[in-house]
Amino acid sequence: MSTESRLPQILGRMTSKLPVTVDSTVRRLAVLSLIGQTVLVVTGGAVRLTASGLGCPTWPRCTDASLVNTPEMGIHGFIEFGNRLLTFALAAIAVLMLVYLWNLRKERRDLFLLALGLLASIPAQAVIGGITVLTQLNPWVVGLHFLVSMALVVIATLLVNRAYGRTGRFAGVVLPSLPGAARPVMAAVALFSAVAVMLGVVVTGAGPHAGDADAPRNGLDWDLFSHIHAVPAYLVTAGALFGLYLVFRDRITGPFRSAVLMLLGVTVLQAAIGFTQYYNGIPALLVGAHMLGAALLISAATNAADVARSSPVK
Repeated sequence: MSTESRLPQILGRMTSKLPVTVDSTVRRLAVLSLIGQTVLVVTGGAVRLTASGLGCPTWPRCTDASLVNTPEMGIHGFIEFGNRLLTFALAAIAVLMLVYLWNLRKERRDLFLLALGLLASIPAQAVIGGITVLTQLNPWVVGLHFLVSMALVVIATLLVNRAYGRTGRFAGVVLPSLPGAARPVMAAVALFSAVAVMLGVVVTGAGPHAGDADAPRNGLDWDLFSHIHAVPAYLVTAGALFGLYLVFRDRITGPFRSAVLMLLGVTVLQAAIGFTQYYNGIPALLVGAHMLGAALLISAATNAADVARSSPVK
């Protein structure tokens, strides 16, 4: 029997070993996806905050003659290439997720499409990263690169919720009924979180941490846009506090309570970092912490809105 004729049998034996239900491996891969996307935000911040944005001065190679960084490039080349390398790790996780979901691709199309979206983002992020380098760290392109990462944090958060059966059509958790105001308020919180992050990108593009000493800035008033950036952040805080009020007023337990507490905790922490960096000359370490906080905020806001949307209304 030829190899071609045996191929369906070989593939059949391989797929028969894959799960037919959402098991612990699928859930772990979903969590790894979310962690990986968050770490990518942090390493991307490290590239800019250490002035390593052009540590690999060309793309797709690191130099004209080498795919990887060389010792002569020093720490900047190591940091920039390390950030590029993390993309391959995320691609591997996404591929594994799709493999493990293969037998469930029709039954759990929601999970399969979310995992496929994460995998499809890898080449898109690589291209945007390449344009970033080739445009000598144009602040608008750098900002787009960051915003795509934020979108991937949203997708990864939804993937975790679906994999653990907390939300979506296949939710295995019975969620308590919520007041009618909970769903629109949490949706507004998610929207204002996204607006805050987008305005934060504008502030960053006007600030001093450009990723390279010669990188251009967007020419906008940094101080003015810092105050504008704070407005949706205040609205997120108000929404989180209102959610907390609903939780205690109606004695709500379960995932919504946890989501609101997490959202409020991240919001307060992010606000504290933001105010501290503003009044202390925006040191690089605090800017990096603020970037991590942005990823955590987007994830927490997505989770709260997702749980509220999946909960029955009183």
